[in-house]
Amino acid sequence: MTELELRQRCHTVLPGHRQPAPSATFAAMAAWCDANDVAHDTYGEGALIEQFENKIASLLGFEAAVFCITGTMTQVTALRLACQDRGSRLVALHPTSHILRHERGNHELLDHFKGLMIGDPHRPWTVDDLRAVPDHLGAAQVELPMREIGGQCPSWEDLSQIKQHCREHNIHLHMDGARLWEAQAGFGQSLPAICDGFDSVYVSLYKGIGGLGGAMLAGSRPFVERAREWFRRQGGNIVHRTPWVVAAAMQFDARLAAMPRYFARTQWLYALLRDFPAIAVNPASPQANMLHLHLPVSRERAIAIRNRVAADHGIWLFSRASHAALPGHSVVEWYVGDQLLELPDDSVRLALTLLDEAMRARD
Repeated sequence: MTELELRQRCHTVLPGHRQPAPSATFAAMAAWCDANDVAHDTYGEGALIEQFENKIASLLGFEAAVFCITGTMTQVTALRLACQDRGSRLVALHPTSHILRHERGNHELLDHFKGLMIGDPHRPWTVDDLRAVPDHLGAAQVELPMREIGGQCPSWEDLSQIKQHCREHNIHLHMDGARLWEAQAGFGQSLPAICDGFDSVYVSLYKGIGGLGGAMLAGSRPFVERAREWFRRQGGNIVHRTPWVVAAAMQFDARLAAMPRYFARTQWLYALLRDFPAIAVNPASPQANMLHLHLPVSRERAIAIRNRVAADHGIWLFSRASHAALPGHSVVEWYVGDQLLELPDDSVRLALTLLDEAMRARD
């Protein structure tokens, strides 16, 4: 049985949002299109996509926004243009940034810019890390929250200092806001306040929103229009963006409205995890509705435990497990979405108890 088949057999799934069948998703999209008299865009021109782009721009406090088919294309394009404007091809990136970890060298192989790693791999970088760079930087990227280190965010004071430094030193400050919607509750600030001081912001339309894919890039109108042209040059000018826009737009407001509840559930979860001291949590206190669980078992054993609990109890504990720095330890991620929000408290405790007991047992 494959991992997907095993998960689909479970009656309880802890991390993430519910995953409707494609037929259910497409039926909901069709009904929403009928109710809102939606017509296809043509190469990005049309009422629906233009209204949604303007909505995102206004929500974040920018002049304009543009849809892009992938976040990978969105971010390297934004940083390429930023480097052109600032006369330097150097971009400061955290060691765990998506560009460095998951994009297979595209920023250099496609000649976009040169990445310069700054900061500690286990902590958000600070203004002191920027000050330590003797070279002229074209841009710096901040990820809010930082997925690979458990959803950590810089403090509000640290973020403000980074914004000020970049402004004073003519460094384009770009946000990887793939999960910005999740970070807002932890900061306790409005989206325009968080985005103020950034020159450009990328947001995902599928991660927390639950769409089919796609992204938005927000910034000044001239910057966004240049990015739109570069998306075309890179093959991103698909004839109809309608499926991706509809899938996000039809649930966008409801997803944003639910973010404070996801964060409150995360706070509750942290309190519950204190009853399971064998499970270490990162970050130490919630900063977004995601977290990493550090388990005192190897990656292979963690996956075996997950599969056994799924087969015997119909409970899916987590998806990916990663090797940890310490031998015989592993790391798993929980995104607190609809699943954990709606699961009864006793069911969450049972799932953690099964995990805890399995880790303590000797096979």
